[in-house]
Amino acid sequence: MLADAVTTATGRRPGKVVAVHLNYPSRAAQRGRTPAAASYFLKPSSSLTGGGDVVRPAGVELLGFEGEIALVIGRAARPADRIGAAQGWDHVGWVTAANDLGLYDFRAADKGSNVRSKGGDGMTPLGPVLLPAADLDPAALRVRTWLDGELVQDDTTGALLFGFGHLVADLARLLTLEEGDVILTGTPAGASVAEPGQVVEVEVSDLAGAATTGRLRTRVVDGPAPVDVGTPPRVDDAVRADAWGTPEPDPARGLDEELRARLGNVAVATLSVQLRKRGYHDVSIDGVRPLTPGTRLVGTARTLRYVPFRPDLFQDRGAGFTPQKQAVDAVGPGEVLVMDARRDPTAGTLGDILALRAKVRGAAGVITDGAVRDSAAVAATGLPVLAAGVHPAVLGRRHVPWETDVTIACGGATVQVGDVVVADDDGALVIPPALVEDVLADAERQEAEERWIAARVAEGEAVDGLYPLSGAWRERYDAEAGGAREPGA
Repeated sequence: MLADAVTTATGRRPGKVVAVHLNYPSRAAQRGRTPAAASYFLKPSSSLTGGGDVVRPAGVELLGFEGEIALVIGRAARPADRIGAAQGWDHVGWVTAANDLGLYDFRAADKGSNVRSKGGDGMTPLGPVLLPAADLDPAALRVRTWLDGELVQDDTTGALLFGFGHLVADLARLLTLEEGDVILTGTPAGASVAEPGQVVEVEVSDLAGAATTGRLRTRVVDGPAPVDVGTPPRVDDAVRADAWGTPEPDPARGLDEELRARLGNVAVATLSVQLRKRGYHDVSIDGVRPLTPGTRLVGTARTLRYVPFRPDLFQDRGAGFTPQKQAVDAVGPGEVLVMDARRDPTAGTLGDILALRAKVRGAAGVITDGAVRDSAAVAATGLPVLAAGVHPAVLGRRHVPWETDVTIACGGATVQVGDVVVADDDGALVIPPALVEDVLADAERQEAEERWIAARVAEGEAVDGLYPLSGAWRERYDAEAGGAREPGA
């Protein structure tokens, strides 16, 4: 097993395993929070193993996997050494692949310590090869994870929140890192759940692939239920969302069903009038049209930003579990994925497979100010989609998928996560959440008036004084139709 290899290399059996909570920007975006400082938890050395089987006990639902880069300390780092981040890497002897496994069903029992949820026997596979740290650039490593042969995690260390030297120095401020100790350096987006019978593989390499650990292979198998002592396994929807890698629902971002239904019954043009009355003149997403006529879309925004194509950037961000795939895999029920493609419709930003994935996840729709490829197949999914055009080229012709859930510009409108997005055949509109109820109420009143006006015009009345209502026509409307009726009536 790899722990024995560490013992051979360092002369010491690993005494402790220290794991970082959040370190990759992609994972931070998925979690919806970016820490200002690193935070850690401990895993026992008895959790270490090499590749092989890991047991999911009977009665346990959620065995989570997290592909990571593991650092093996080669030279002790003590508080008395007073090392800085620039010297931290000098204390790393080797790098290898790790799988930070955990049983989410026991998270509630641990109150944040992860002792039982992540400390069980076999919960920290390492290996299969130790790479000498002296031969590696810590800012130019790559970690990839496969689930049953499908690439689900792919990220590099060039933009870590906390570099490897920083982690060593931070920990060594207060505790001694001994030869053979292991630091798990965090996982990128894409960590999820593995079921019995599935195989998880993790590989760490340099960017060129010349130095590689090979694939650390772990197979999930069924096992007996734990002894009935202490807190039993327990999960809820929030724990499931966390384990599967989807963000927990944020009530502040949501729309209740009544508001959603009412917004779906009001024309975007009417909402636009009410927003303009309030000084919001630049909230229309210009240049986008539905792929399918008759499309209605209402939801809260999640965002994805593309930057212009550059070969070196695309090599880093354009393969594997890209921000584009991360965004599609994170969009939830009732949410609209809004893409900032810089109004460039000369390459696709959405295709049929990702549209289907968004549809399955319950997304309310997708809006892009770039192009859609496989447009007929995308339309056939039934997912509401608005785009600036269609184009057969893949996104790598013009775009690099860059980051998710940030403030973006789409079709000339600023869009923030949680903004309310409404669209129909006239186009799409962004409504700041704080304005939704007032704007909607006035839009409903406006449409009630316009329906009454249209009925009078159909009877042969002239529009002078009728449209807009004034004078005697206003008095008649108020008397006949109850112009002060409650919104939604």
